[in-house]
Amino acid sequence: MNTIFNFSRHTGAKTQSLTFLLSVFFSLFSFLSFAQVKDTTTVNTLDEVLVSAIRVTTKTPVSFSNLDKKDVKFRNLGQDIPILMNYLPSVVTTSDAGNGVGYTGIRVRGSDATRVNVTINGIPYNDSESHGTYWVNMPDFASSLESVQLQRGVGTSTNGSGAFGASLNMLTDSYAKESNGEISNSFGSFNTRKHTVKFSTGLMDDHFELAGRLSALKSDGYIDRASSDLKSYFLQGTYVGKTTLIKALAFGGKEKTYQSWNGIDAETVISDRTFNTAGIFTDEAGNMRFYDNETDNYQQDHFQLHWSEKVSEHWNTNLAFFYSKGKGYYENYKEDADMADYGLLAVGAVTTADLVRQKWLDNDFYGTTFSANYKTEKLDVILGGGYNKYEGSHFGKVIWARFASQSELGDRYYDDAATKTDGNVFAKANYQIADKLSLFGDLQLRNVHYKANSPETGLVNDNFNFFNPKTGLSFEINSNNQLYASYARANREPNRTDYENGSPRPEKLNDFEFGLRHNTAKVKLNANVYYMAYKDQLILTGELDDVGSPIRKNSGDSYRLGLEVDATIALLDNLIIRPNFTISSNKNRDFRFERDGVLTALGNTNIAYSPEFIAGNILTFLPVSNFQVSFLSKIVGEQYMGNIDSEGSKLKSYFVNDLNVSYEFKPKSVFKSILLTGLVNNIFDYKYVSNGYFFTYDDNYSDPNQIATIEGAGYYPQAGINFLVGLTLKF
Repeated sequence: MNTIFNFSRHTGAKTQSLTFLLSVFFSLFSFLSFAQVKDTTTVNTLDEVLVSAIRVTTKTPVSFSNLDKKDVKFRNLGQDIPILMNYLPSVVTTSDAGNGVGYTGIRVRGSDATRVNVTINGIPYNDSESHGTYWVNMPDFASSLESVQLQRGVGTSTNGSGAFGASLNMLTDSYAKESNGEISNSFGSFNTRKHTVKFSTGLMDDHFELAGRLSALKSDGYIDRASSDLKSYFLQGTYVGKTTLIKALAFGGKEKTYQSWNGIDAETVISDRTFNTAGIFTDEAGNMRFYDNETDNYQQDHFQLHWSEKVSEHWNTNLAFFYSKGKGYYENYKEDADMADYGLLAVGAVTTADLVRQKWLDNDFYGTTFSANYKTEKLDVILGGGYNKYEGSHFGKVIWARFASQSELGDRYYDDAATKTDGNVFAKANYQIADKLSLFGDLQLRNVHYKANSPETGLVNDNFNFFNPKTGLSFEINSNNQLYASYARANREPNRTDYENGSPRPEKLNDFEFGLRHNTAKVKLNANVYYMAYKDQLILTGELDDVGSPIRKNSGDSYRLGLEVDATIALLDNLIIRPNFTISSNKNRDFRFERDGVLTALGNTNIAYSPEFIAGNILTFLPVSNFQVSFLSKIVGEQYMGNIDSEGSKLKSYFVNDLNVSYEFKPKSVFKSILLTGLVNNIFDYKYVSNGYFFTYDDNYSDPNQIATIEGAGYYPQAGINFLVGLTLKF
């Protein structure tokens, strides 16, 4: 292990964090006078209408970050969207396979992905039941993105589930005026490779365009057998008129990944950090083996139709319809399974059997979104909303058993269904009260109706009505500096797993934000203080259920208090630095926990998976035209994986660095450009763990009168030094 970068071994995370901050700010203030920042906004105005109802600008009192196509193209070599967003403020990312391919996740301000609202062209993407976002179902989707906006905190009203940590809205590729094509290939460590083909006809007859993409991505993964076999497509037809934009999109993906979500214990992290327990069993001869098809298999297809119209100088409208189809299963080898649990009759005295099961999900999701925007010099009003319905079928099949008894091929040992409707309307406005002062207001009404009938959830038939008001002020100190303050209220329903684990209460949040924006030709700087006060927050306990899903529980009263700072500075004409950091306190108030059979008051405890310090930096050097070298750094402070402040639940801090090199040249014939890229991840080969789980259980086996609380933890190690190289040909 490289001890120079091992925080926990020497000076500790706090000292290293302070050193990092001092170095960043020394660079910031020493070279402030040399800074120059260029505007890279290129999105077509008509395309922006697709997301105008949910996106914000610097006139809105909301903390946010933007990424466009140029920001990620040099690192888009096969790793997933959360990994590409790793260097944004308050963001922590995870990867089950250890190398950013396959199952990945994102947390913002300590809130997990189930509480980050995600939309694609304004259409909800979060799974309606789990609230999760499964990026593995859309491999290489970054290759079809025009831009991404991450709003931290509650943000503004949007479609889909309520935002309790952040809102992430994605805008897909704009139309191209001229025909073009692109072939991109990348290869790297762990036998990772990505192959992408893109095309556009350009505007035919100045009105019609057809564009598309096909991608194939494979990787063996850093963790043993954590392989991925991913395929995706994107097809877009566009009509462009003087005041009209119509887009029809079809996109989706198919994934097969060997499961790597079990994690390993602390001893194995040291002795065999790539070990994977998934699929392990002992055969009849007593040999330890691994089932070769312990895989997750899923296909998801999305269809969207958008119609945007500029009605007049002041009015424009947007109407969209969508349909998503998802179907798939994961497969497990179960050793000595209780036959009765799978609907199998005992064979004589034999009541257990080795078997292979599949757990299926088959769902349909469809609906509409709409908005109208009225804009004058002083007033910007958006009226909008949406309605959608989810229909999901859950069932399980035994495809092989050592003792099959009476079972028939195709039998289901469980079969249940769920439906969910979600409708909302909102009105939001920015009004210029005075020359330097503007008022923001946002009112949303949302209705959710969820029905389920599984043995785990019980009979559920819940209806929720939520009112989510938001307001704020923006004050322009001068042309270069702006202050803002805002308040937002959010409510959010439980997900399916919450019902299964007995936490059916909705959660509530009051979010207070206060910020400063500094924007000159020399530097861009954003600073934001937030206080998020929760009631019945559904916090991660650190535990996993029997199918590997994180368990959440209502925590009563809790809060998150933090400071976020990010900047973009050109230290020299060819040297740019993009630092950010977040310092926060994340607490459960008066937390109670049953330890050794006794309910114990623990006082204020740390919220799980909420590090007090997060920092990132991108240092970019452009020695000559079209040649770029970037050094990327990320610090994540220590965090607890549970809510009882147990030392056994601590996840150590880590500091990792990547090196990204690219060179683009433009030949005079055949190709418009040839782009060579290289990415070395974790360049100092630091051995770290980015995620894990923590559990407790009561043990009174040895003495029925004495209950002891037993603790345990699991970890997901990440890859050491690894690389990816790519070649992109544009014509």
